[in-house]
Amino acid sequence: MSEAADRPLLAVPVFPGSNDDRDAVSALERVGARALRVWHDEAELPRATAAVVLPGGFSYGDYLRCGAIARFSPIMRAVGPFAEAGGLVLGICNGFQILTEAGLLPGVLRPNASLSFVCRDVRVRVERSDLPFTARTAVGDELTIPVKHGEGCWFADEALLAELDGNHQIVLRYAAGENPNGAVADVAGVCNEAGNVLGLMPHPEHAVDPLLGSADGAVLLSSLVDAARLSAASLV
Repeated sequence: MSEAADRPLLAVPVFPGSNDDRDAVSALERVGARALRVWHDEAELPRATAAVVLPGGFSYGDYLRCGAIARFSPIMRAVGPFAEAGGLVLGICNGFQILTEAGLLPGVLRPNASLSFVCRDVRVRVERSDLPFTARTAVGDELTIPVKHGEGCWFADEALLAELDGNHQIVLRYAAGENPNGAVADVAGVCNEAGNVLGLMPHPEHAVDPLLGSADGAVLLSSLVDAARLSAASLV
């Protein structure tokens, strides 16, 4: 198998204010990918990109509304068509916010119910294990992954929530008593209807080594790399 297929290329867009891009690259390479940071002003994704990971941190314009300005970056004009064509896209924290603002994921992210920044480990429960991001899990598994955000309260009205429940688009929920931000229905991660785009507030890239307190995040990232490897192999 060629290196391109064995170690698929994952693009990690970097916005002014991103601060988890290097962590994302390190974590993805740890689980078998080649990861490349891509400046937000680039108009195209790198050739042979098998998946995209929008990292956490902050993006310029967050003072207006998280992700509201970053969604217009040139790189997002490339990520949109990539996702619409079935490409794998993972948005973590600020990346999740950008994906909702870009219309690639449903719902919105609002300030935490406590109106304070939260930073701690939380337990999340897997609701779907048939996605490229969760294939190494089982429904009901509880993963310990850290959160660190001030605007992580995912919100959808009753009609949209019912639609998402019906389509099984709720992928991760905070375990009982763990909701750190007041998210509706304890939602910690949601996907698009096709299942190739996922956004989540917890940071799996900070949970890839037991020395950090948990390696549960590696399960999600490894699932993504597995799927990206298959995608890359089909292009070789």
